[in-house]
Amino acid sequence: MKKFRKVLDGLSSSSPGGVASPSCGSAAGTPTAHAPTPQDIHVQETLVSENFQICKTVRHGFPYQPTCLAFDPVQKILAIGSRTGGIRILGRPGVDCYSQHESGAAVLQLQFLINEGALVTACADDTLHLWNLRQRRPAILHSLKFNRERITFCHLPFQSKWLYVGTERGNTHIVNIESFVLSGYVIMWNKAIELATKAHPGPVVHLSDSPKDEGKLLIGFESGTVVQWDLRAKKVDFRIYYDEAIHSVSWHHEGKQFMCSHSDGSLTMWNLRNTARPIQITYPHGKILKDGRKESCKPILKVEYKTSRNSEPYVIFSGGLSYDKSGGRRPTLTIMHGKAITVLEMDHPIVEFLVLCDTPYSNEVQDPYAVVVLLEKDFIVVDLTQSNFPIFENPYPMDIHESPVTCTAYFAECPPDIIPILYSIGAKQKKTGYSHKEWPVSGGTWTLVSGFHAMLYKLKTSKVFEKPKAGEGRAGELVEEDPYAVQMVSWCPHSRLFCVVGISAHVILYRFSKHDANTQIVSLEVRLQFDSEDVISPSEAENNPCFSDPSSHSPQPPGSPGSGTQDSLPCLKVKSRPVRMPPGYQAEMVVQLQWVDGEPPQQITSLDINSAYGLLAFGNCNGLTVVDFLQKTILMCMGTLDLYGAADPYQRLTRSPRKNRQSTSDFCMRGLSHFYSDSKKRIRTSYQSLTELSDNQVSMDMEKSKSPTSDHVNGHCTSPTSQPCSVGKPRITGVSEGPRLTRRGPGRPPFRKAQSAACMEISLPVSSHTEESRENSFSRSRSSSVSSIDRDTKESVTTLQFGESYGRKGDALPTACLWVGTSLGVVLLLPISIPTEEEERMEEPITMGPSGTVLMLKGSVLRFAFLDCGGALIQSPYEVWRDPNGPEDPDRPRRRKLINFSPSSSQEACGDGHLAVVCSEKQAKVILMPTQAVLFTHNITESSFLLRADVVSVCNSVCLACFCANGHIMTLSLPSLRPLMDINYLPLTDLRIARTFVFTNGGQALYLSSPTEIQRLTYSQEMTDNLQDMLGELFTPIETPEAQNKGFLKGFFGGNAQTFDREELFGEAAAGKASRSLAQHIPGPMGLENMKAAAGGVVGDLARARIALDQRGERLGELEERTALMMNSAETFSTHAHQVMLKHKDKKWYQL
Repeated sequence: MKKFRKVLDGLSSSSPGGVASPSCGSAAGTPTAHAPTPQDIHVQETLVSENFQICKTVRHGFPYQPTCLAFDPVQKILAIGSRTGGIRILGRPGVDCYSQHESGAAVLQLQFLINEGALVTACADDTLHLWNLRQRRPAILHSLKFNRERITFCHLPFQSKWLYVGTERGNTHIVNIESFVLSGYVIMWNKAIELATKAHPGPVVHLSDSPKDEGKLLIGFESGTVVQWDLRAKKVDFRIYYDEAIHSVSWHHEGKQFMCSHSDGSLTMWNLRNTARPIQITYPHGKILKDGRKESCKPILKVEYKTSRNSEPYVIFSGGLSYDKSGGRRPTLTIMHGKAITVLEMDHPIVEFLVLCDTPYSNEVQDPYAVVVLLEKDFIVVDLTQSNFPIFENPYPMDIHESPVTCTAYFAECPPDIIPILYSIGAKQKKTGYSHKEWPVSGGTWTLVSGFHAMLYKLKTSKVFEKPKAGEGRAGELVEEDPYAVQMVSWCPHSRLFCVVGISAHVILYRFSKHDANTQIVSLEVRLQFDSEDVISPSEAENNPCFSDPSSHSPQPPGSPGSGTQDSLPCLKVKSRPVRMPPGYQAEMVVQLQWVDGEPPQQITSLDINSAYGLLAFGNCNGLTVVDFLQKTILMCMGTLDLYGAADPYQRLTRSPRKNRQSTSDFCMRGLSHFYSDSKKRIRTSYQSLTELSDNQVSMDMEKSKSPTSDHVNGHCTSPTSQPCSVGKPRITGVSEGPRLTRRGPGRPPFRKAQSAACMEISLPVSSHTEESRENSFSRSRSSSVSSIDRDTKESVTTLQFGESYGRKGDALPTACLWVGTSLGVVLLLPISIPTEEEERMEEPITMGPSGTVLMLKGSVLRFAFLDCGGALIQSPYEVWRDPNGPEDPDRPRRRKLINFSPSSSQEACGDGHLAVVCSEKQAKVILMPTQAVLFTHNITESSFLLRADVVSVCNSVCLACFCANGHIMTLSLPSLRPLMDINYLPLTDLRIARTFVFTNGGQALYLSSPTEIQRLTYSQEMTDNLQDMLGELFTPIETPEAQNKGFLKGFFGGNAQTFDREELFGEAAAGKASRSLAQHIPGPMGLENMKAAAGGVVGDLARARIALDQRGERLGELEERTALMMNSAETFSTHAHQVMLKHKDKKWYQL
């Protein structure tokens, strides 16, 4: 039996394959006999190229730019077409299928072959397609390309194989669905209208057969002309002319009258007995003005006229509001039921709506029960069976785009208890007032592994902050658009810690709790940006593009923008009062970067959190900050250059001596004024780059935001380019800076060890670089974490990773370390000394600092990962979750339980040591620790650069998965870095894919394919092979409902009019062949002869057998009925003949 354990996200109960086993405790492992050498590393790699294959699996979210809608009332499945040529077919929750037209043309109309397992699509390129839905992945069977006419409307009668197609020229063609060829029967527009009419009636906007007689076809033209065409007699029964353009037509089920919607906001009712004028004209939302004129209204784009057995008919339409009212109103859907009129306001424009009825037969009482409304950015279903018309709760995750998606994270093989608890907490967040009835779109079948996607939990970060008020200063102005936009997230499923980085340079730490709490949010402010005044001197102006023309700017008085009056203020204000937080994720701490001298804080580019260490690290283009979230203190705030210590790999020239502040003050003020002119744009365009994903704006903003780096740590000169602290603006250590960088609470000392922000000086390195150093930089890279950073003036911290490692070459034991990767391809290690006892951990300081270890790669560093000497993935240590607000047991004090994945705990043969996998935009390296010997190097790309790289587990092993800017997806073996797969998946058309593409374990990945949809894919051959069995079934064998019994008299006298043989009229024998130049038949990849084979499998076989049995039963039933009728007729004839014989048997022939 096939196993699909790997497929289920977050439902595994065992450790993933290829992952080192954990050990309890927080201390490092004990030393073994010897440290390994490169000769000792012999890893048996099991992955080969045959293990990998790219395949799209499922798509979630709302269809982007929807255009049309269709519903199968028997199968209970729904289809949505889009402007990009996509089709989404939805059934019961879990049944969600996406298909794409290769041409990419917009889908204009959809028509189900009701209960036949097929779908017809009409596209903007004037092509009809027939889709087979009897297989798990729908495929096109036939296509028909119109060459000389444009398709405007299609209609397929129930249980008919002939499709009516209206065109822009006003003609109506008929297509055989089985063979997908045109019939020779054509209704020309000049035959449909009167000969005396000189004007063209316009395109066909409506086609429908009469419910009373299928041989009558109602044709609606855009100009306002409606014609009923007798298909048998090939002539017009009647013509209707109206002054206003027609948008839609809807029949009464008896076929004696119909309703039209018009462009002036009116509804007209027509009776077939008198077609000279409408029997009723109504303006539902138009009033008669005082002067007798009628109020002008917007067009009614669609109307549905449905009857009900137990109540008045329903008239449902969209649009029609008066122009005066519609200016301040949202789009509306109006429901007229008897004398009651209900107007439902929508949040987005209405694309189309459908009324769902109990019967598929148009000549029966409809009894509508719901209205499906497709909006531009939403999808709702209204319950018509209740008087207040509530909406159904949408089971599909279609509100992903409620706000623009700016980042994604994908976690597979999570702890088994995390999904139920998130679902239970998230269920309490749902709105009330929904209909209590079941979701009406309930077709299809799905399996446990069919890729069900549901919204579990929603978190709003804006609740942590006070609402910005107008006039609060520059900080309030800069964040007025959307200061809470999420830039990146970090989540630990085991400890349930959640960390969010915002666009306003803030970091929020959340803890999960099952209980509500009323707590104070701790706020820390960090000065990670330095005074630009202290950097600039006249000798440097010509080398600094930000201050290229000092003469063009005049000095500004104190207090003006750019003079530093807004120093030490963050962009947002954290709530200072205790906040009541419901169960779920509760904010514990907020860390914000401050403004400095009128310059806004730079965006955060990297983030990592470790629950076992109790540390949080983040960095940007200015430096690195490490926060101890257990003690609520700033542990380190250090510039990028300070991280090198004395091991700076670049030859940075010393600075020219600075002149007196008086001689440069005017210039500095001019420079700050010039800088502030773009500072407001920088935050706004940065957010715009996340939402609109504009590459050019990101590059320009990053080039504008030139930022200095610091040169001093703890008041000591550690960089060869440093200047004395006395030069420039004086600082007082521990007074001006200390209080802002400490915990806001009584009795807490200032931040420990590396408080370098108190006396940092700035130095813009302006120097020439050797070819070797230029090769190791990335000058034109546009990665997902940072865009177009100039190496000469900026070095960003691009990635961070906590873990057990060796901070120095001579270390014998692994310790806690922070791996730092920069935009110049430099890897730094910062060893951390953490107290082992829990009491000491909460009171004693943590020490950390640069170790001098420097490793080099080409391009910006993207990812770190650690393997043991056996090739198994080493996870970062974590703390087992415990409820922070849970009840305490006095007998059993609560203690932290740490799970430590030390390198020495997962290996025995190779001794101490582990492998570090480092991947940059250009290359990957595998390094042996603690010797720091490079075992393997692979140049991944030369002409492009990587956007995403992850070390993932696949097929009980690990590999390096990469997504390149040229659209290639690659996998490399570990640790040898052998190329296993390189497939050109898709071209990078926008930065949305670059910022949201992410890999995860089990051979899965996802990205945001459109602003509203998430596309999942697999790169595992095993999952690709099993994908057919994992997908749900769209078609299920269901008996077609029987038509209602019309009674003896209606069936006897009117039965002949109901039977209509379309084959006799439209077939080749009677109508001939259509012109070959009119339309071209294009066979699909699967013909009708392969249709049965395509629906293979046991379910398909059973479905076909069931259908064949049903069809045989129906034919036998029809034969039995016909036989009974013939017997009755024979008996009647025999009786009459006998009576005639008795009457005339004694008469002579001349008496007759």
